[in-house]
Amino acid sequence: MNHPTTHTVIDSPYGPLTLVATDSVLSGLYMTDQRHRPADEDFGDRGDPGDAPFRTVVDQLSAYFAGDLKEFDLPLKLAGTPFQQRVWQQLQRIPYGETWSYGKLADALGNPKASRAVGLANGKNPIGIIVPCHRVIGANGNLTGYGGGLERKKQLLDFERGTALF
Repeated sequence: MNHPTTHTVIDSPYGPLTLVATDSVLSGLYMTDQRHRPADEDFGDRGDPGDAPFRTVVDQLSAYFAGDLKEFDLPLKLAGTPFQQRVWQQLQRIPYGETWSYGKLADALGNPKASRAVGLANGKNPIGIIVPCHRVIGANGNLTGYGGGLERKKQLLDFERGTALF
C-alpha cells in the first residue's frame, strides 16, 4: 500500500530537522522538542533524504545554512485554516535578515487588531525556517514565542543578520 505521507530526518546547525512530505510535497519541517509538533507516527514511513521530494528541500536548506540562499523556492503543502494560510503566506514575504512585529504582520493582512490571532497562527506554522516564523518579534523588539525555542529563534536571526557566533 502506498502511503501519501513520508518523512526523513536531516542534521542542521540547529539540531535534527524532521522533513515531512504529503503527496510528494513538503508539508512539515519540525525541530526537536518543537511546540505543536505532531506525533512521530503521523509522519508516515521514513524515506531517504536523497530521494524526491526531499532532495530539493535538503539542497535548498544546505544552501541556506551555508549562507548562499536567501529565499526558498519550493512547493509547499500548508494545512491549516484559511486565516492561518494567509498568515503563513505573508510570513514568506518578510525579507531575509529582517524582522516584523506581530502588529506589522496583522497590518499587512489588512487587520491591524489581529496581532494576537496572528501570533497564534504563527505558532502553528508547520514548516519552520522555510516559512520564516522566526522573523516575527514583539512590538517592543523583544524575541517572543517560537515553537523551536527562543534560543533557536535568536540563533536563526543572528545567522541571517550575519552576527552569529559559531
